[in-house]
Amino acid sequence: MHRATPAALALTVASALTLTACGGSGGADVDADAEQTLTVWAMGTEGEKLAEVAEAYEKSHPNITVKVTPVGWDVAHQKLVAAAAAGKLPDVMQMGGTYLGEFADMGVLEPVDTTTVKEGDFFPAAWQQASYDGETYGVPWYVDTRVLFYRTDLAAKAGLAKPPATTDELRRAAQAYQDRAKTKWGLSVQPGGLDTVQSFYPFLYSAGGEILTEDGKAVVNSPEAVRALETYGDFFAKGLSEKSVRPGYDVTKDFNTGDVPMFLGGPWIMSLLDENYPDIKGKWAVAPVPADKESVSMAGGSSLAVSADSEHKAAAKEFISSLTGARGQSDWYGRTRDLPANKQAWESGDLATDPKLKIWREQMETARTTPSHPRLTEITSKVDAAIESVTQGKSDAKAALDKAQSEIEGLVE
Repeated sequence: MHRATPAALALTVASALTLTACGGSGGADVDADAEQTLTVWAMGTEGEKLAEVAEAYEKSHPNITVKVTPVGWDVAHQKLVAAAAAGKLPDVMQMGGTYLGEFADMGVLEPVDTTTVKEGDFFPAAWQQASYDGETYGVPWYVDTRVLFYRTDLAAKAGLAKPPATTDELRRAAQAYQDRAKTKWGLSVQPGGLDTVQSFYPFLYSAGGEILTEDGKAVVNSPEAVRALETYGDFFAKGLSEKSVRPGYDVTKDFNTGDVPMFLGGPWIMSLLDENYPDIKGKWAVAPVPADKESVSMAGGSSLAVSADSEHKAAAKEFISSLTGARGQSDWYGRTRDLPANKQAWESGDLATDPKLKIWREQMETARTTPSHPRLTEITSKVDAAIESVTQGKSDAKAALDKAQSEIEGLVE
């Protein structure tokens, strides 16, 4: 979930005009059993780990050489845009949730054959992230969501017998942590800056709000969205959440010291806590996102897509199938701790028996995502600004979201 720079966005618009007109399948496709080299781009940790999987794949597919290029998330969007404009995208590429609609709209991604790749095998939100304008362009690879992390030992000091199940209980719990357990803060949520919307999504979706409808209409100033932002802003107004955090802030450090007793975090944080802070092992737990109308968190993650101009589509699709099937997903979880997008992978091993992982699966069943849109990164930046204006006391929720609504309408028309 990373944003483009203005320069990259300008290039995107220019390349989209060219590529939408000429996008489509390239030359003749090479048979999957022919000797060939697949080029693959993957981002961040996934890019580093995928090379190991590629080596194993080559042993069972001796006619295939898989050339994996790790790409940093900080340059991924710019690199993909430049490659698309030059007609030099790799055969297979990792697509973050905010990217896919943009590149599908350019016409540079090959549609997925949904007669062989079944929607029902994957979490609904993961499939939605891989789709654009009624067509599916990626196969879900791994998923991400947010749940509530909380300190159980400090909860006992605060007189809390169970984790908060509603947003009202969340507010009361945050206050109890401060008043009785003497924590510095009650809850850590992002006050502003890049991708603040990801911290806000669980509040928005649980209240029944959304940014865009399925048909691309802006609805960010709905009564439900306003209610969600009022709830979010209340934590800052009452001094329960910190109004300013330094760049690169690591909430796990304050969670370890007890300054922050609760926060909404992703699955990778469990490993960080276990590895970096063994002294609090057994003193923390995870729980579903506290409900407003219901408990609904955000869905993130990535899918794997094939270039429309690839001459190795058959082999590329087989490689993707090996990564996104239940067995490949279980193996990938063991290597990276990325949560499987394929639901069958959750039926065995730790994924089926670990009580903490059960929370993640349950949360993913109802998780939601904003529909793919070519200008999604720009759209969510308007929501980031609205959230920050509220957390900093510069605007009320209704006025902030009315402004965002007007700006987003100009982007989606």
